[in-house]
Amino acid sequence: MQIGGLQKLTLIDFPGRLAATVFLCGCSFRCPWCYSRELVLPEEIKKQPKILERELFSFLKERKELLEGVTICGGEPCLNKDLPQFCKKIKKAGFLVKLDTNGSNPKMLKKLITNKLIDYVALDIKAPKEKYNLVCGKRVGVKNIEKSIEILKDSNIDFEFRTTVTPIILEKDDILRIARWIGPAKKYYLQNFRPEKTIDPKFEKIKPYLQEYLLEIQKVISPFFEVCQVR
Repeated sequence: MQIGGLQKLTLIDFPGRLAATVFLCGCSFRCPWCYSRELVLPEEIKKQPKILERELFSFLKERKELLEGVTICGGEPCLNKDLPQFCKKIKKAGFLVKLDTNGSNPKMLKKLITNKLIDYVALDIKAPKEKYNLVCGKRVGVKNIEKSIEILKDSNIDFEFRTTVTPIILEKDDILRIARWIGPAKKYYLQNFRPEKTIDPKFEKIKPYLQEYLLEIQKVISPFFEVCQVR
């Protein structure tokens, strides 16, 4: 378990909760617009300062009266075979656990839910299923993504789907195809692209979509979801 970062307080990562965010190293995708290259690319991971697990839990112990939850993101947390034990330790320390995942490991997701080791899941939907291999920079088992979607829909856990809307990669029609694929569902959020330290440096020169364009898309796809918002 390589911990590549810690955000000591977030008001937005864990909906409705004061939380800390733990960033784990390693990812199964190579999305060119990703702005966490230090957690994804092996050569960058080597240079990234690491946080020892005991340091993390010492911090959590000190913040027990302030924080309610811990968000685990990456990279892709579900690559770590020790993730269930890690979540169990966080739960035992008295915190709720939110998992951010790309959905590529449905077996791990199912295990975490079945054993009540997580309380909230945010599943990143990268593209319409027909474009996944093109968008994610390597071959992706789309059936695994579909299985993760199914697991969440069939569970009692609170969850959301979300998509980073990146120019060149996704347009309005792509988001509509995603909505038809994953809907109907409880919550779907559109997130604007951030041109910061991207895996493909070319994306640092790309301008994000205007907020008005995202709101236009949101209006069209809202009927597929109970909650549909632009973040």
